[in-house]
Amino acid sequence: MVEERTDQASHNVYSVANVVTLLRLLLVPFFFSVLLRDTERSRIAAFALYTLAASTDWVDGQIARRTHTVTQLGKIIDPLVDRLLLASGVIGLYVIGVLPVWIPVLLLGRDVYLLYGSYVLERHGVILPVTYVGKLTTAVLFCGFASLIAGWPMVPGAGLAGPEWLPGTGQTPVPLGMWLVYVGTVLSLSAAAGYTVRGRQALARAKQAE
Repeated sequence: MVEERTDQASHNVYSVANVVTLLRLLLVPFFFSVLLRDTERSRIAAFALYTLAASTDWVDGQIARRTHTVTQLGKIIDPLVDRLLLASGVIGLYVIGVLPVWIPVLLLGRDVYLLYGSYVLERHGVILPVTYVGKLTTAVLFCGFASLIAGWPMVPGAGLAGPEWLPGTGQTPVPLGMWLVYVGTVLSLSAAAGYTVRGRQALARAKQAE
């Protein structure tokens, strides 16, 4: 198996970190249903739930590393919860009319592409670790979605003759999160390109080894 990770993982599923991760997973459908109500009170509640679920991503990772309880289950479930949080956030914000359709299409399409790529690599025993750009992308998108859910803080529009499918480029003020989502989308594509290059190189080495 071609794998660049050096950390060891336990097969024991009973750990504090895994409990935190599973609680994050349970928050996803709850958050999504609250957000779709699209009232002032539900937006506040959805913001609180999303912030809690997103921020504890750092918590469970720290607990696992500091207590030396990194598990195989945690290594599988933790990134899955991140993907579900991002997907629920971008789909929910599109459904309530906050995001233009091209953003969820692009971000979800990128995830499907990477998921397929991971499947192809794993068939040859290749596992690529998460890169710094990938982690930064997730953090920026989490912050951007949280800001859009709350509708705060508001920033002035760029004042350009921007089209409707680029909120914030015209005269209308938008939450700061809109710009964070733009940055996160660019980072997302950059991370996907990086994974593609590294994946092809690792796959070529694995095929040679076979």
